[in-house]
Amino acid sequence: MERPKQQALAFLLGALLVGGVVGFSADRVFRKDDATIASRRKAMYDDLGLSPAQRVALDSLFDARNCQYEVIVRPIQPAVDSLKLATRAQMDRLLTDDQRARLEARRKDDDAKRDEERKRIQSNCR
Repeated sequence: MERPKQQALAFLLGALLVGGVVGFSADRVFRKDDATIASRRKAMYDDLGLSPAQRVALDSLFDARNCQYEVIVRPIQPAVDSLKLATRAQMDRLLTDDQRARLEARRKDDDAKRDEERKRIQSNCR
């Protein structure tokens, strides 16, 4: 009599865990959040209830700060890039071929977004 109760409890616990994982994964897949700098700024501005003039002023402050960041980081950028590549190589050795291919697709997407944002920042610095 004890064994069926344990099996039922294990089944329910497993179903709960699988449901949680599937729900979390579905949320990540189907969420259409716009994670661009502009969208995050707009969300913050909306949350604070800023006027158009305040939004323009804060945009100018953030853009100026980003230009200063670029100047500060430029001398160490090669070291940062080298570290990124070394870490990626280590990660690649741990993954299967399928996992590596999926990760590479994510990397290309992330790198493209980062490059686009860097170009936008640099265009505001000139």
